[in-house]
Amino acid sequence: MDRKNRPSAISPIAAGPQPSVHVEQGKVIASLPSGDSVEILLFGATVTSWKTNGKERLWLSTAAKLDGSKPVRGGVPIVFPAFGPPNKDHVTGSLPQHGFARNSHWEYLGKSSSESGAQGKAGDDSIKLDFGLSTANLSEDTKKAWPFGFGLVYSVTLGKDSLQTMLNVRNEGTEAFEFQFLLHTYFRVEDITRTQINGLGSATYVDKMLNATTHQQSTPSLSIAGEVDRVYTGLQQDTTSVVQEGRPSLDIIRDNLADTVVWNPWIEKSKGMGDFEPKDGYKTMVCVEVGAVEGWQKLEPGETFEGGMLVKAH
Repeated sequence: MDRKNRPSAISPIAAGPQPSVHVEQGKVIASLPSGDSVEILLFGATVTSWKTNGKERLWLSTAAKLDGSKPVRGGVPIVFPAFGPPNKDHVTGSLPQHGFARNSHWEYLGKSSSESGAQGKAGDDSIKLDFGLSTANLSEDTKKAWPFGFGLVYSVTLGKDSLQTMLNVRNEGTEAFEFQFLLHTYFRVEDITRTQINGLGSATYVDKMLNATTHQQSTPSLSIAGEVDRVYTGLQQDTTSVVQEGRPSLDIIRDNLADTVVWNPWIEKSKGMGDFEPKDGYKTMVCVEVGAVEGWQKLEPGETFEGGMLVKAH
């Protein structure tokens, strides 16, 4: 039966560009219609590149080993389950420095995307990539050094001018375990002498350059004019910002994490690291690393922990 005022048929709309993902030579590459992109190496689930507006936002050493022979120098290595040199008085004492996550082979678990479609804008798009690591992925030596049942899911979400990295830790064993976690992020800057780190004013920090003594940040901004290795703990403000030549460049927003490490190796330390190239690379990088590294996080069997960061580029 024909009826009046019948809605006209909707013409099919050609779909516009959509987020894309492809896997090649041990890494996963994702991009948005906006041109934003991210690359994640399956070795360590290390983010090695993040670009916005055609601009690389992460620093990666030109001598970084990307073949799985050693942890990657640059990008976003994952520190788990221990931060720093082995603590011989702790159950993690037999593990290598910074634990095993950054030098283990992770599984790519797949993607999920939010696509704006033909009616939307490229800025509405995002794509989430998940990576997994569990006891089954570890070498026999690592299993002996870390005899716990666990599961990690690392989610990397690329958005317009943003990158979110979140780690979910689950105790899948029969006994409790303790861990530390840090995202050892190397950010690219134009000139370290014209770069400030904001959001750490009045915070307490452990200065590894001064025999791990405790101090309080007295200035609103941290400027870097020499080797810096500080662990800021119990931060109240969620956002730490990288400011270049007086202009905001990056906002690093912590999620369920209270600590931040700021590191720059400067001249002598850079010379001593074989995989740090170019040797004057300290001039164009700064590590601002969110984590849970003061003391230990404890998980009972069946419990989970999740924490990470959202970085917004200006």
